[in-house]
Amino acid sequence: MSLPEGFLWGGATAANQYEGGFDQGGRGLSTLDIVTSGSQEQPRQLTVKDAQGNIRKVSLYEGMPEDWQGFLDETQYYPSHRATDFYHHWQEDIALFAEQGYKAYRMSISWTRIFPDGTKESLNEEGILFYERIFNELLKYGIEPIVTLNHFDMPLALAESREGWIDRRTIEDFLDYAVLLFERFKEQVKYWITFNEINFLNGYVFLGIKGKDLGKRAQALHHVFLASARCVIEGKKINPDFQIGMMLASAGMYPETCNPNDSMREIEVSRMFKYLYSDVQCRGYYPEYALKEYERNGWQLVMESDDLDLLRVGTVDFLSFSYYNSAVISTKEQEKTSRGNMMEAVKNPYLEESEWGWPIDPTGLRIVLNQLYDRYQLPLFIVENGLGALETFNDQNEIVDDARIAYLSAHIEQMIKAVVHDGVKLLGYTPWGCIDIISAGTGEMKKRYGFIYVDLDDAGKGTFTRKKKKSFYWYKKVIESNGTSIQAKP
Repeated sequence: MSLPEGFLWGGATAANQYEGGFDQGGRGLSTLDIVTSGSQEQPRQLTVKDAQGNIRKVSLYEGMPEDWQGFLDETQYYPSHRATDFYHHWQEDIALFAEQGYKAYRMSISWTRIFPDGTKESLNEEGILFYERIFNELLKYGIEPIVTLNHFDMPLALAESREGWIDRRTIEDFLDYAVLLFERFKEQVKYWITFNEINFLNGYVFLGIKGKDLGKRAQALHHVFLASARCVIEGKKINPDFQIGMMLASAGMYPETCNPNDSMREIEVSRMFKYLYSDVQCRGYYPEYALKEYERNGWQLVMESDDLDLLRVGTVDFLSFSYYNSAVISTKEQEKTSRGNMMEAVKNPYLEESEWGWPIDPTGLRIVLNQLYDRYQLPLFIVENGLGALETFNDQNEIVDDARIAYLSAHIEQMIKAVVHDGVKLLGYTPWGCIDIISAGTGEMKKRYGFIYVDLDDAGKGTFTRKKKKSFYWYKKVIESNGTSIQAKP
């Protein structure tokens, strides 16, 4: 079985986990720049203070208190500040991507490198030139840039001055940012993704909102939906050949038993965790189940007269998604013993788990591909898939990451079945963390995803030297064979 000619093999990263250079080249602060590192046991935290100068740390998942502000604490280690330093290693890294044979590279642009305070008045030309060099270098090697406009980073200035996306003015600021990029890079970039894992956007870090009011989140997300739709509309005016997509975190969902109540619960969770977001952006309207949920909770969206028309017209060209694991949904009151990408669920006895407790479910990827394609009949794009693992050098100073090869090989096999056997239209595959980057969930470095090792530890110490792992050579052969050679040789 082989994939269509022109299939976009590559890799994926995010600016806040990879780029670094947080205080160089005119870049402004983002909310992620005040987020500390963490671990499996210790959640990542925001450093905050109130008007009286009282200082504390707040868990990302707790929510920023209404009366506190974010600030930098010079005594803390903030992983985003240097990350794994693409800012100073971009030529070296892109050459390594080219050596592997990449057809595409999914990356994100840092909003605050273009508009340091989030608005067009603060335009930083040096930031534009930085990304221009990146795109030209990629194209020199025949690598297609897949560009995410917003990968979890919220300009700190907008979060502090107006609570980010709860303020409708942020739509215009984001559109100014997007249109500038569309105009400046209309010849270099064809594929754009508006928001990363839009269904994970929540709280102060990702949306700029304070407190835990879910109705407030719904309103902020409405503004995000509008911003995405308007990006599609305005982007097509600038270049009708643009392909502009959305991005969803798409874990597979299974009911725990054949009890109809478990099945109904799985439907409810899948709808509000995943499908609400893709329904709005792919179909162009709020689904009835979501409106009923809003009604039950007393969430009344504030809209302007043309909002629904904008959503209808600004639907996306493709649906990109991340897939790392599946989750078991139950109606029973029981401990959530299985982890996953920003989620917890009931343990699946049929699956093995990673060192971080994430279920490993290659068949689940095929299921998700079929579910999404059946639902929307739009081209799909797997823009994140990978294994976070502990790694050490052997006696020959090599990293033999056989667990990663096994994980990716099994997932690619199921991906190919979805395309060749099931008829799913798939644009490409860019596994996550093609080079070692900072973990988004824990802020750790030891949780490594890449084909390329970066010398850095959890405390931010290291030489940043790059070194190829065993999986580097394996994935090179996968790309060369267009997926016909995916099994690892001893």
